[in-house]
Amino acid sequence: MLKATLRSFLAHKGRLLLSALAVVLSVAFVAGSLIFSDTVTRTFDRLFASTSADVTVEPADDLSSSVPTGAVQTVPASLAGRLARVEGVASTHADVSVQNITVVDGDNESVGPTTGAPTVATDWYVTDRSPVKLTSGHAPRGAAEAMLDADTADKKHVRIGDTLTVMAQPGSFKVKVVGIATFTTTNPGAALVYLDPRTAAAQLLGSADKATAISVDAAPGVNDAVLERRVSAALGAGRYDVQTAEERAKSSAEALGGFLDVIKYVMLGFAGIAVLVGVFLIVNTFSMLIAQRTRELGLLRALGADRRQVRRSVLTEAVLLGLVGSTLGLAAGIGLAAGLIKLMGAFGMNLKTTEMVVGWATPVSAYVVGVGVTFVAAYLPARRAAGVSPMAALADADIAGVGRPLKTRAVVGAVVGALGVAALAGCAASSTTSSAASLLGLGVVLTLVATVIAGPLLVRPVIRVLGGAFPALFGSVGRMSQRNALRNPRRTGATAAALMVGLALVGGMSVASASMSKSFDQQIDKTLGADFVVQNANYTPFSQEVTDAVRGTEGVGLVVRQRFAPLAVRLPDGKRVETTAAGYDDRVDDVAHIPYAEGNTAAALADGALGMDVDFAKEHGVRLGSVLPVEFPGGRTTSLKVGALTDQETGDGFGMRGGLFLGIAAVEKYVPGGQDSALYVNAGSGTSGEQLRPRLEKTLDAYPQVQARDQADYKKLVHDQIAVLLYLVYALLGLAIVIAVLGVVNTLALSVVERTREIGLLRAIGLGRRQLRRMIRLESVVIAVFGAVLGLALGLVWGVCIQQVLELQGMKAFAVPWGTIVAVVVGSAVVGVVAAMLPALRASRMNVLAAIAHE
Repeated sequence: MLKATLRSFLAHKGRLLLSALAVVLSVAFVAGSLIFSDTVTRTFDRLFASTSADVTVEPADDLSSSVPTGAVQTVPASLAGRLARVEGVASTHADVSVQNITVVDGDNESVGPTTGAPTVATDWYVTDRSPVKLTSGHAPRGAAEAMLDADTADKKHVRIGDTLTVMAQPGSFKVKVVGIATFTTTNPGAALVYLDPRTAAAQLLGSADKATAISVDAAPGVNDAVLERRVSAALGAGRYDVQTAEERAKSSAEALGGFLDVIKYVMLGFAGIAVLVGVFLIVNTFSMLIAQRTRELGLLRALGADRRQVRRSVLTEAVLLGLVGSTLGLAAGIGLAAGLIKLMGAFGMNLKTTEMVVGWATPVSAYVVGVGVTFVAAYLPARRAAGVSPMAALADADIAGVGRPLKTRAVVGAVVGALGVAALAGCAASSTTSSAASLLGLGVVLTLVATVIAGPLLVRPVIRVLGGAFPALFGSVGRMSQRNALRNPRRTGATAAALMVGLALVGGMSVASASMSKSFDQQIDKTLGADFVVQNANYTPFSQEVTDAVRGTEGVGLVVRQRFAPLAVRLPDGKRVETTAAGYDDRVDDVAHIPYAEGNTAAALADGALGMDVDFAKEHGVRLGSVLPVEFPGGRTTSLKVGALTDQETGDGFGMRGGLFLGIAAVEKYVPGGQDSALYVNAGSGTSGEQLRPRLEKTLDAYPQVQARDQADYKKLVHDQIAVLLYLVYALLGLAIVIAVLGVVNTLALSVVERTREIGLLRAIGLGRRQLRRMIRLESVVIAVFGAVLGLALGLVWGVCIQQVLELQGMKAFAVPWGTIVAVVVGSAVVGVVAAMLPALRASRMNVLAAIAHE
């Protein structure tokens, strides 16, 4: 049996090749994501471990915020001298390092990265932990000199002697580049500007008496943990965060983990799609091979092979296919990881392929996925093979199981579908986002499974409609192509399922993105009343200098500032909620339309007051006039009275739970050193928006980090951001289509082999080569369009339910992108034509007599 299995596998290696490609793709994405994330993690672990001081003292991070405020938490620089006297300390240094800056060259072009990595200004302090070394020029000396990292200098064409402008929170200042420093470790993609230590503190923090951290080096023989305890004892509890090098490296790696997780989950999403679609392809391939080998399996049974041996034989072929696919996929995954590492280099993160990490978990995962997928996918066909009777060897028909009833599928599909519909109905009726999202996920999985199970039941009614015009358009060829697609509903359903999965995903996300875009458009129209919004490209705050320049622009009338503050509020139900509040100037009603359930803007922005979302207030027992204890960073506390309750129909986004807002004077008082995040600008009397725009743009030329946007610009920005998600979905669709095309090609190729004698007879009675090719193409097109119709119908249902979840977040508009839907259906027909080219060509080249004599 083993010899027969191996010979059978090698005899069908061409037919199994397309199935192996699906395994290769899924394994490649799994292996590539693991190798890439392991490599980046290992590289940055080394970087953080090698550049961290033995012990670091920073301000206590008592309140976190996902919304940047522009404020820099500091410690007294005098702590360095105080800690130098602690037993076991060899040396200390007051560090200065900030990221709330913008650096521009002589042409007012930013020299910072465009990839989202920060621009960091820091003091030049040489230690054996420095990530860079001076390679040309000299170190900065005095207030007017700076040093730049070599990667940034090369990319932005900055040379020694050039003048840069540094826009910091205390104000802008000019520096001359006097040196270039080259990274000795991995370049994380940031732009580094080094200043003289005293200059750095004065210019970046506003005082030479401040520092952002204190680095403490241990004396020889002193353990980091021991030194940490001594430093903590000297400082006292609560005011500072004290970390060893290992702890600091770990916390830095955790901060990087979010970035790595995005890449990992995206790639695992591709792997998941490849696995899911590949399962259909493998099931179909093995089912058809077993159907074509009915006589061969019957002979094996007649010669004495029992059911278990036949089943084991088929599963052994699947395992062999999985091993080959996994091995090739692992190699492809290493190549994919190398490509990602190179791509990161283009974005400024200079990783080395020579330091690629292939941990033991990577090959284990690769083979588990590859072999597991093929084994599971081949199990049902293997059971069917084991059921072949010895008498089948004497039968004339080569096709087994075509006419078997679909009652079991109908019952199981109906039950699973009912459960899926119930979950989706529960999602639509849910009043909380978390439960709605959970029910949505469950409903999506169940309805997808139900559609796959019941797909063959839909083949005959749907394809009769889709191919109904074929006889009229293409005559007998069209009629035969339609009947070929109908003759084996299981095969047609499994082939179409591969395409259905990808198109269902696209349909659902297209509806979701169109609804989000329409909702944001309506929200912008309803709430934004300013002529222009001045804002940073990535929503980070900007310096007071920008605000002053905008106010001084000719034709500017009203300017309302927005500034954020992290805080924690103690609510009447006993809960302590950490969130971010927005601070506004008076007259915010002139630039925004805020609907109130109770109170008004003046009451919310009054001294000692705040505004709150009415739904959040009801949830926690807050009423108009309630006085709430509030904590701000740095241990600052106060009590604020609820002056107004808003009813803006918007959810909690960007970490701003509760919709809290207050006067900007309170933000300046409790979060000193913060920066404005947005300016809402109205044209002055006698000046139109069209006249003001070029003046604002001229003013902002000197500040490339900010732009002035009107309503149309704002809508375009939101649409572009939503489109990023859609592009990812389209990429997943592309992968699904690639594998689906392989599936259609495989199905048609095996179908042509299966129908060799039939094709020979058709050719003998006068069917031309061109007519034969057309018949196979039409069969392929109707199968592909069938998959598209099922997928889009399912996707539209998902899209409606996704919109119900979005509605809980305030996005109430619903939209269906009909242009996308039509384009997908047309594209599916094209996919069908492309997939049929090789099988149709092969069929048309058959020798007629040999085909008729085929056994």
